[in-house]
Amino acid sequence: MSRVLYSGTKNASTWAFRAWLALREQEVQFEEVVVDIRRPQRFQNLQRIGELSPARSVPVLEEGDIIIFDSLAIMEYANDIGSGELLPQDPLMRARARAMLSWQHSGLSGLCPRLSFESAFYPDKRLMTPEEEMDAERLFAAWEGELEQSGGPYLMGALSLADLAFVPTVIRIFSHAPNLQPWPLTKQWIDRLLARDSVKEWMSEATELPPVVLSDYR
Repeated sequence: MSRVLYSGTKNASTWAFRAWLALREQEVQFEEVVVDIRRPQRFQNLQRIGELSPARSVPVLEEGDIIIFDSLAIMEYANDIGSGELLPQDPLMRARARAMLSWQHSGLSGLCPRLSFESAFYPDKRLMTPEEEMDAERLFAAWEGELEQSGGPYLMGALSLADLAFVPTVIRIFSHAPNLQPWPLTKQWIDRLLARDSVKEWMSEATELPPVVLSDYR
């Protein structure tokens, strides 16, 4: 049975990044088709994706005759057909992991809406605004609390889908050099995530692409 992941431009496609990471971490074999989601070709390309997916977005996983068109669903499916170790077996820990996953999937309560993933690749980055710094600190506090409770080295102890879901968010905030001194566990966790082979593989390709400049980055 064929398995194809329709991914996106690697310095712009955070949702595809998450799905891709889960598949890679579970050593699931797949063919990757990169869909260029940069403008102006973005809308025409996503129109074609609409022939596969009602969401008209990436990622899309084509598993034989079955289409899975949501990043979170693809992540959980990767765990199900892999080792199953990316969600804790303990029901409470599993619920905590899913709560963190859902928070990220629903937009992190609107945290840092103008600090885009694309901006992580800009050669000249602006300073974070006071509002963005406050939002980042709220997120750091949540991560620090999870790491303290689980004992680390990842949010749920062992690596989980929750950690992988936050990778694009980590990159876009961490690239703007926030003060992480009050959050030592979070700093260690970020360093550990960014050192994973799967993350480095995606980022090595992303950094080779021309930056996607967004007009609201100011």
